[in-house]
Amino acid sequence: MDITPLSIAGAFAITNTVHGDQRGEFVEWFRADHIKDHTGLDFSPIQANLSVSQKGTLRGIHFADVPLGQAKYVMCATGSIQDYVVDIRVGSPTFGQWEVATITAKDRNAILLDVGLGHAFVALEEGTTVTYLVTDHFKPHAEHAINPLDSELGLEFPFSGDELLVSAKDREAPSFVDALSSGMLPKWAGS
Repeated sequence: MDITPLSIAGAFAITNTVHGDQRGEFVEWFRADHIKDHTGLDFSPIQANLSVSQKGTLRGIHFADVPLGQAKYVMCATGSIQDYVVDIRVGSPTFGQWEVATITAKDRNAILLDVGLGHAFVALEEGTTVTYLVTDHFKPHAEHAINPLDSELGLEFPFSGDELLVSAKDREAPSFVDALSSGMLPKWAGS
């Protein structure tokens, strides 16, 4: 397992080692001890989620109230995604910035996001299955979204706007500026 920090503090690209032979492959795709040793994060999964998406599906930008928040370890079981990490932590040196990574079932790679970061992805293939390990239970009252199509935030997608499949909830979510002015965004806890 190779863990590489992204430009946004608390976000990491994970490259897993795939062992293959004539029978198929084996991947040790999650190790809490390696994550702790290489990132300092104590990532203890509480819940596992799975979503299946059509090509062009855009999910996010989602985040949970901090504390507790929800750190995420995201991987594709099938297909591939463009994965977006958005720094929505007020006071962070990279506040308002975002980074994108391609996660694929073929590569068996993953992304790790600390609590307080916004998360979104676009499915690049039909039937893309995304798995998430998260550090807190789903709590509807503590879950929030920012409109991923917000032009001020400026996420760049691999499909045009009319090709993206976006839920009504995400389309109607507040803009980044509105989320900031309402006080709903998490605060930067880093040093």
